[in-house]
Amino acid sequence: MSKATPAGRISAWYKANGWTRFQFQQKAWQAYARGESGLIHSPTGSGKTLAAWLGPVRAAMDEARSGAPPVRALRVLWITPLRALATDTCRALTAAVDALDVPWEVDVRTGDTPSSRRTRQRKKPPHALITTPESLSLLLSYSDAEQYFRHLDAVIVDEWHELIGNKRGVQLQLGLSQLRVWRSELRVWGLSATLGNLDTALAALLAPGQSGVRIAGNQTRKIRIRSLIPASMSAFPWAGHLGLSLLDDVIAALESSPSTLLFANTRAQCEQWFEALMRARPDWIGQVAIHHGSIDHDVRLRVEQALRDGQMRCVVCTSSLDLGVDFSPVEQVIQVGSPKGVARLLQRAGRSGHRPGAASDVLCVPGHAFELVEFAAARLAAERGQIEGRSPPVLCLDVLAQHLVTLALGQGFRAEATLAAVRATHAFATLSDEDWQWTLDFITRGGQALQGYPQYHRVAVDDDGVYRVTSRRIATQHRMGIGTITSDTAMRVAWLKGGTIGYIEESFLTRLKKTDRFLFAGRLLKLVTIKDMTAYVRIAKPGKRTVPRWQGGRMPLSAELSDTVLELLSGSQPELPEMQAVSDMLAIQSRWSRRPSPDELLVEGIGTRGGFSLFIYPYAGRLVHEGLAALVAWRLTQRIAVTFKLSVNDYGFELLSHRRPDLSDSDLAQALSPDRLAEDLVQCLNTSELARRQFRDIARIAGLVFTGYPGKGKSTRQVQASSGLIFDVLKDYDSENRLLAQAEREVLTQSLEFRRLEATLSRLADRQLHVVYPERVTPLSFPLWAERVAAQTVSSESFSERVQRMAESLSAYASRG
Repeated sequence: MSKATPAGRISAWYKANGWTRFQFQQKAWQAYARGESGLIHSPTGSGKTLAAWLGPVRAAMDEARSGAPPVRALRVLWITPLRALATDTCRALTAAVDALDVPWEVDVRTGDTPSSRRTRQRKKPPHALITTPESLSLLLSYSDAEQYFRHLDAVIVDEWHELIGNKRGVQLQLGLSQLRVWRSELRVWGLSATLGNLDTALAALLAPGQSGVRIAGNQTRKIRIRSLIPASMSAFPWAGHLGLSLLDDVIAALESSPSTLLFANTRAQCEQWFEALMRARPDWIGQVAIHHGSIDHDVRLRVEQALRDGQMRCVVCTSSLDLGVDFSPVEQVIQVGSPKGVARLLQRAGRSGHRPGAASDVLCVPGHAFELVEFAAARLAAERGQIEGRSPPVLCLDVLAQHLVTLALGQGFRAEATLAAVRATHAFATLSDEDWQWTLDFITRGGQALQGYPQYHRVAVDDDGVYRVTSRRIATQHRMGIGTITSDTAMRVAWLKGGTIGYIEESFLTRLKKTDRFLFAGRLLKLVTIKDMTAYVRIAKPGKRTVPRWQGGRMPLSAELSDTVLELLSGSQPELPEMQAVSDMLAIQSRWSRRPSPDELLVEGIGTRGGFSLFIYPYAGRLVHEGLAALVAWRLTQRIAVTFKLSVNDYGFELLSHRRPDLSDSDLAQALSPDRLAEDLVQCLNTSELARRQFRDIARIAGLVFTGYPGKGKSTRQVQASSGLIFDVLKDYDSENRLLAQAEREVLTQSLEFRRLEATLSRLADRQLHVVYPERVTPLSFPLWAERVAAQTVSSESFSERVQRMAESLSAYASRG
């Protein structure tokens, strides 16, 4: 084949770079040429980007060879879940078209794009635009949207697994459905690395009934998962007590590799590890950097470029670097603490050796002894292909309402045609006529309870039956509020003399007093003043300090990982190095109590100085255990007069009472029954208050609450008060309001993981109940005991001192046999 053909030119380009054209890439190019849509799933760094991108590029090359006149219009829309990925993706896509001599312009449009550049993009669209789901919705809100997308050939959704399980994925589905209305032959391709339910992922990406192809990538890529095993370990572990004590071992690992990404699960943990590294190795200043989502965007870009250029020995980061940024120099990944999920560990491991054909290497650093078991379980589950799936949300009427107002802002919409487009999504395929009519009523007059307030009459219907927004104020406020990402209000952190450092959630900063020190962006800072939603700071002298706590820091153990952990703890593979390391701890557990097993439910009843505790171990993850602990405690209190205090972790939960309750095994079994689960949860939890909090996010997405103009944003307390007032009004005067029902449903499905809780109770009903009464706190119950101590106020004695003293006492007792 002549090199003048598109296939020949691509082959020559691959050969010049020493690359291999993988079979899955060629399958994707051929499927695109046939006009098909689909999902490409392949390990991180295996070539998915080129598999998706070269399909449209080859089509452009074929057009040029045919002599067709070039069209200056938007041809490809590339959706990315993170703004941080856009610049790197733009670089990769531009490099391909430049090398293949395709005269295409590739550009980026995100919230960070200057307004002048966004205006230029609308007047003179690039051939390929990299953007986010939120920016796509914003483009749909303009009156010339249909004209803007009139030549669009393809939408490529990068990192689809990061969007499918949340409302951003629902927002994107609605956007794609509108694009299909205008471009019936539109091809949609998703890219995903680590996902268990691929058929569901494909179905959610396409319209119901639309066929698509699944293309599996190069699955032979090797991933080496190792654990850093401490030389000595307490047989009575508690969360986080190892961690930084392994700093010297981590430094040795950093010295052995030219470039490393060190992942922490939370931004607070990220700050602590960066500070510890700088204290231990000040000679590494300039070679070690910190990267997380709250640090200023420009600072993050500089760190990413330095990493890309091979100038960084280590970057301490969070999920901000989880996704597809290509850092080829990175040879090693270090995971601090349990990843809590198989997919998350594989995703992070793939950041190393980020080249086709290269192997990935990840070193796992435990925060406590049981995390060694979790590392072994993750490796075993990965080898078996047991990777978590993500369930796409359905019937989110708050997102639908926002989408309809967006369309009404543009050229307007007609109800019947738009209903057909909305139902042509996975999220709203089962939307009832009643829910549709309610949503139309909600956006036009605010629903039954709010019809008397003009500000909620956002959309009007003209004589031709077209729904439009006619108020300029409503148009401005809606465009500013487009999106489904909700969080605590972030306040800017800046130097007194100017310059932004980053953003920290308001709930943390407003608790600080002037002159308080805190660690942020790798610096010890002192708060000077807060003014106009900005916290002004200066460098602080060393001393007592705190670390910001951001929302989103609690990650529950996944079902796949929980099941494998329980299997290993039962003794299935004692030869694994991690299991050998915890063998003494498990031996004590066996002597004093009983080891957990997949066929049994272990319950320990232990008397301590604080009272009598029931420790129950379902191994279902923290969120499930929060709901389960409240449920079991409430059910037991219906049978006997007793008061419980609760504590939970990923393995189980504790019910603490002042004295040993008079309970039989059958009482416990009935308390753990799956019968009447939903009804009893409503009784035992303050679901109304939980729903009120959940309603805050729903109200913002649906447009009931405006969070403020730039620089004059409302505080979280103000937003919560406004949404709370609306919640009460709807409760009193419109109790059948669909958004109230949605809030209650989301509390069950998200905050309490109702489906997993229900499945857990069903499984527990089939297990044999084993209740034992050890004389002392066991290795398994010790972390729960420590969790409770952490939540209590301990006068004149710190939490760590008390827990350490208890662990030493128990270890000494165990050593005497």
